[in-house]
Amino acid sequence: MRRAGWAAAFASFGAFASSSSRTPGSSAFSPRAFSLGLSVLALGFGGLGCGRPPADGVPPLDSAPLTASASASAVESAAAPVASAAAPAAPVLAPLAPEAAKALAEGPCVAGSNTRMFVSPLEPAANSELRVVALSKAVPPSEYVLLVEQGKAPVVVQAEPRNGPPSSALARFTPGAAGSLKAIAVRDGAAQHCETINVAATAKRLGRAGPQGLPWSATRAWDSAMEDLFSAWVEALFDAPDDEFFSASSLHEFTSDEERNFLHNHLGADEDQAPPKGLRLDPDCADLPYFLRAYFSFKLGLPFGFSKCSRGGGGQAPRCQDRQSNLDPLEEPIPSRWKRFETFARVTLKNSVHSGTGRTLAADDTTDYYPVPLSRESLRPGTIYADPYGHILVVAKLLPQVGDKAGVLFAVDGQPDGTVAKKRFWEGNFLFVQDEPAMGNPGFKRFRPITAAGGNVRALSNKAIAERTDWGDHSLEQSKLSSSEFYERMDLVLSPAPRDPEAALLNVISALEEQVKTRVGSVENGEKYFRDGGARIDMPNGASIFETVGNWENFSTPSRDLRLLIAIDVVQNFAKRVKAHPERFRLAAGANVDEVVSALEARLQKELGQRSFSYSRSDGSRFELKLADVVARSSALEVAFNPNDCAELRWGAEPASSEASTCKRRAPRDQARKMETARAWFKSRKRPSRG
Repeated sequence: MRRAGWAAAFASFGAFASSSSRTPGSSAFSPRAFSLGLSVLALGFGGLGCGRPPADGVPPLDSAPLTASASASAVESAAAPVASAAAPAAPVLAPLAPEAAKALAEGPCVAGSNTRMFVSPLEPAANSELRVVALSKAVPPSEYVLLVEQGKAPVVVQAEPRNGPPSSALARFTPGAAGSLKAIAVRDGAAQHCETINVAATAKRLGRAGPQGLPWSATRAWDSAMEDLFSAWVEALFDAPDDEFFSASSLHEFTSDEERNFLHNHLGADEDQAPPKGLRLDPDCADLPYFLRAYFSFKLGLPFGFSKCSRGGGGQAPRCQDRQSNLDPLEEPIPSRWKRFETFARVTLKNSVHSGTGRTLAADDTTDYYPVPLSRESLRPGTIYADPYGHILVVAKLLPQVGDKAGVLFAVDGQPDGTVAKKRFWEGNFLFVQDEPAMGNPGFKRFRPITAAGGNVRALSNKAIAERTDWGDHSLEQSKLSSSEFYERMDLVLSPAPRDPEAALLNVISALEEQVKTRVGSVENGEKYFRDGGARIDMPNGASIFETVGNWENFSTPSRDLRLLIAIDVVQNFAKRVKAHPERFRLAAGANVDEVVSALEARLQKELGQRSFSYSRSDGSRFELKLADVVARSSALEVAFNPNDCAELRWGAEPASSEASTCKRRAPRDQARKMETARAWFKSRKRPSRG
């Protein structure tokens, strides 16, 4: 039995009044599934941003448990958590009085004007968990969800609110019997939306796909309601405490977690069990947004398309053509519905998309992504960020500015080994440069809306997107900004009110500290390779140090080190930024800007001298460094990306120092000469041009 009126209710809403405010609430999180710590990624950004060689087929279905990505030694070095810009704790809600709940339950079931509702699984069944998601463009749509079974007292479930946009609230309930069930979203004691759900006696299994050989059929269309649901799903999937940074070994560690994934086993095919019984999803950074979009489309019967694109070069930005979709039959027939999707994702999709697809020109119509304006409404979860050097991130969460705490944008990214980790927006993680045509246009972008007709998919043009009242957010704004203008604009979007300069300084120092500690794991990963008997790694020539595959990509850190050097510059120049833009900071009445700048520079030196971390030397002993040491060693870090060098040299130790006395491994002379040649790119903080 299907849920009555789902499509009608979901399609009956037009434009909504947008708002960036929210009622503060706690984040849902699964302590059972996640071990959290400061994120230290297993790999450096050695290769083509996040690229990997095409797969010949589906890799073996092995699986690793979900854990914090930090090695034991790196976790030992982790100090206090990074400063959070979280909203205040959720207020204690007044309980919904029994008489009020009874009155609401006995009233008519009326669709609200500003709230939508979604139910999973597709075929609700008695004695199985039912997930109800309420969505709104305004402040969170519900504090409670009232579940009313026939002949029983209404059950009041406190909803889990999330920021958005769109604002969402999730409630979970297990119906006790088959029959008609009312779900009522309640806010401030009033019904916001009601929907009737038909519950079957037993779950219907949907494991086998139809005979047509398609990855999946398109039975619904993309509209603003589906886009809102996609954003809410991405936010819920990667939700975590705001001051915790996690890393998981693969995307399926998230999708197989029923506390995170409100589409868990939505099709009733046990498709989200841990591999090999369920889906294995292991995207790198370029694949990650496509895997997320494809997974969501597969679950809900939506059309999904993607293009084969060039990487750019010879003065030309990447260009896309040859669009493929879920309506193209697979080469081999596969009876299992979820196996079809897995093959589509891990073979068809993974072998086609790469980081160049994110750097297409802003005005190009033949692309998978289109650029959006810099606003909270457009930078919603599910939006991607493409940097000019080939790395892709997916927006996962936005936190509003609260008092002296800046607004924050969190994103997730993938790595060549399938690792998925959380990142915060700042100059050290989100690079923005537009001074080379072959780079294309970096920045924030969304998936281009597509439609399906006659067995084909069609992507909307930029003009069509701009004219659609339910989209209307194609924008060339970012393509016209310089690097400094982009970051100033983003600062204004995330933190509209002037901030306390000292609090803002501590935020950027904490972000630098996070980046340094992340590098600890990358260097340790290379050390482990050699301790386990790994042979010397060949070093590519020229610009290929940034764009290659294999062990060099796995264990070298040229891209990461370039980002670290940029982050050091950001921290060191922060006081100058306050002087240049005092209007963005809350200075005391009559304060002398030069005195404020001097005080900030003094505080910077104090913090750099107090914050410490440690790394493992070649003999296994721990060596402690201060952030001040890292800043002072900027020049040495310009040639510290080679895993053939020992850890001591990779952290900038003087070769004749006591720190380096335990060093047992040096890069060969020919590689040392190559590194010195490459130093100019790191010194200028700019990647080499594409040929």
